[in-house]
Amino acid sequence: QVQLVESGGGSVQAGGSLTLSCAASGSMLRRYMAWFRQAPGKEREGVAFRHYGGSTAYADSVKGRFIISQDIAKDTLYLQLNSLKPEDTAMYYCAAGYGYTWPDSPDGYSYWGQGTQVTVSS
Repeated sequence: QVQLVESGGGSVQAGGSLTLSCAASGSMLRRYMAWFRQAPGKEREGVAFRHYGGSTAYADSVKGRFIISQDIAKDTLYLQLNSLKPEDTAMYYCAAGYGYTWPDSPDGYSYWGQGTQVTVSS
């Protein structure tokens, strides 16, 4: 069983930065993790992904601006959000799953945090 607890959301002006944290519990063996976001009226979309082997991947919309990282000792996943835009406004969710695949859709993740709101004003 995995528990995920996000923190670090808030309100910032366009061009600003935030860092989201996701404290995880449970086995790390073959556990892949990701950050998703969902804006009102829109589908949940993947933002950044981290494979248990250390590889990372990003949605085109955030590439070059967001950075996903993990502190293994603390079992905490981070998402650094830079050069924020109003269109980045959404609820951000940490997610985790187990296995040999590396999915990019929400269906591939069994465990979810409660979400943390990010609001970017122009």
